[in-house]
Amino acid sequence: MKKKMLGKNSFLGKIILAVCSCCILFMHCGFCEAARLKDIASVQGLRENQLVGYGLVVGLAGTGDGTQVKFTTKSIRNIMERMGIISIDPNQVKVKNVAAVIVTAKMPPLAKIGQKIDVVVSSLGDAKSLLGGTLILTPLKGVDGKIYALAQGPVSVGGYAAGGAGASVQKNHPTAGRIPNGATVEREIPVDLMDKKELKINLFQPDFTTVGRAVDAINDVLGAQFAKAIDAETIALRVPPEFEDSPVSLLATIENVEISPDTKARVVLDERTGTVVMGKNVQISTVAVAHGNLSIQIKESPQVSQPGPFSPQGQTVVTPGTEAKVSEGGGKLVVLRQGSTIGELVSALNAVGVTPRDLITIMQSIKAAGALQADLQVI
Repeated sequence: MKKKMLGKNSFLGKIILAVCSCCILFMHCGFCEAARLKDIASVQGLRENQLVGYGLVVGLAGTGDGTQVKFTTKSIRNIMERMGIISIDPNQVKVKNVAAVIVTAKMPPLAKIGQKIDVVVSSLGDAKSLLGGTLILTPLKGVDGKIYALAQGPVSVGGYAAGGAGASVQKNHPTAGRIPNGATVEREIPVDLMDKKELKINLFQPDFTTVGRAVDAINDVLGAQFAKAIDAETIALRVPPEFEDSPVSLLATIENVEISPDTKARVVLDERTGTVVMGKNVQISTVAVAHGNLSIQIKESPQVSQPGPFSPQGQTVVTPGTEAKVSEGGGKLVVLRQGSTIGELVSALNAVGVTPRDLITIMQSIKAAGALQADLQVI
């Protein structure tokens, strides 16, 4: 009797354990869609700034600009003159080991003097490769014309190019490269958070539902109505009295607040690669879909007629022979009911045997019929 009870208890324990595991799994899945505020929004005024500069890459193994690139020649002469070497004839300057480049960088928000940032170096002339080159000192300017960083260092190229008179081989883009930590910040962009009584937070993807959820989550954490939504993108956050002297602590408190962002139903079609991306909120109204493939094959087979051997007269005649064949695949009719999800649509179309490019045409036709309850974007 005890053994039977133990067996029942063991079986019951397994059932309870399985139910608890499922509950934990569902609870976990419910939080999977939550995102931190810092991942979907940013504080207004704290952003990256674009920097750009013109420079020269030296030390190339004959893969630099040609002599017809005049601005490279003039740049070399100007640099040499600044170094004390004067009276240089531009016609005697050979630039095959030098390439003119555009240097770009992103200055992060709150960057300080002396901080290192990465730079991207791109060929401006007709150089074949920047492999093995070194960027000489290049000032990087902002949109206001002021110098914010100085760049210099060896260029790292993730490709190569080689060839001869009859053949050549190339991997990736050898005329563009990077210099990790290649620029040093020389000027700061002033950002003062201490005297602000109100901060504004901007969502990356404007949405009324998401901004409402974000406001509720921020107010729950702060314990009062300090945040309010101005529009679908902007949240105005009044600095609480306890955080007036430490706005950094305020941002650290709210940036990890978890929010479930809402997205608009959207279908993105890339006709160049045949890629189709659809969101989970896409709905299909009742519609019938039939898709058949039409294939046309044309084959040319010329017919040659010539006289027999040792004929006293005659000539060879070539007559064109064309064979055309048209075949149309038997498209099956698929009916999608009202409220069908995107998963049901994909399963139904896969059953018909459509390709991604056929799916693009079908989705456009469903949208034209008014049965696709989503925003259709073709890129």
